[in-house]
Amino acid sequence: MAGIAQVVPREVMDIRQASEYLGISGDTLYRYASEGFVPAFKLGNRWRFKKSLLDAWMDEKSGVKVAAPVVVAPKQKKPVGRAR
Repeated sequence: MAGIAQVVPREVMDIRQASEYLGISGDTLYRYASEGFVPAFKLGNRWRFKKSLLDAWMDEKSGVKVAAPVVVAPKQKKPVGRAR
């Protein structure tokens, strides 16, 4: 498929980019942002959307369980015995 450019979503998107990413109209996304339904913030007077927050929001809304990170403690060294 040479010649077809794949658009990689940016981390911070405007209404048009985010609505395209979510597959909904810009008007619907604007309403959702204004009502606080989707995670968004205003930069000046324009709505902005972080891709990572939208992904987490979609996971939450779709019931996807996100595994907690596993913390592995470093191995404890055995105490050194005295020389005899």
